[in-house]
Amino acid sequence: MAKSNKLHVAGTEITFFKILESDFISLTDIARYKDAEHTDSIIQNWMRNRNTIELLGFWESIYNSEFKPLEFEGFRKQAGLNSFVMTPKKWIETTNAIGIISKSGRYGGTFAHKDIAFEFASWISIEFKLYIIKEFQRLKEDETNRLKLDWNLQRILAKVNYRIHTDAIKENLIPKELTGKEISFVYANEADLLNVALFGKTALQWRTENPESKGNMRDMATIEQLVVLSNLESINAVLIHQGLAQSERLRQLNQVAITQMKSLLGNMQLNKLK
Repeated sequence: MAKSNKLHVAGTEITFFKILESDFISLTDIARYKDAEHTDSIIQNWMRNRNTIELLGFWESIYNSEFKPLEFEGFRKQAGLNSFVMTPKKWIETTNAIGIISKSGRYGGTFAHKDIAFEFASWISIEFKLYIIKEFQRLKEDETNRLKLDWNLQRILAKVNYRIHTDAIKENLIPKELTGKEISFVYANEADLLNVALFGKTALQWRTENPESKGNMRDMATIEQLVVLSNLESINAVLIHQGLAQSERLRQLNQVAITQMKSLLGNMQLNKLK
């Protein structure tokens, strides 16, 4: 049996549990409200009633594709006669019913789908039925509120984790500011100049650090880095045209890369492209 819960109604403890999103309530516990010593007899007397058999049969016809309608009709014709006897086990085994469940053992008893259980409670006492429905609704509202709280907590945790994640990205993706020694170093080609300005290393250095990678440094770049790299290519062309030395161009390109990466990492429109 699935994990059970308890309703506390008019001094009576009533067990219920969920099966495939459907709630089943203990008829045995409801019957205990009327007579704790004869719960089985009370349930059987209720099931001898013609109206009860019709209720059970119509419910099964709606929700149970494996229900046996011919057997139901046989019981329907006999219901109400003095000789007619019905038990939960007999109903279940003969008609292949699923709306009622019979469990043996210490924590056993007869359970029914809440639609059926509420009708049984009405047969016991209209007032008691209303108390059960009110308490059941209260528990369901509490459950819904807990789920909402859990969902909100998950959202908060997700935001915290996202912030931690983005902070880690910024620490690793925002280019480091180059030292004077790095700026003064002469690079073999302009492509590596841009690599150093943005990634902080040359293509050869990256390859040495990542021998197992099938791509190159730019293949592994993020969309933000690729956007900045494209911008750096255009800016570098202007700086070359101005006749600036390689060291000065590298310094300026590095500063541009840092500024643009900070901006792009907070750009929501760019994130939609990922």
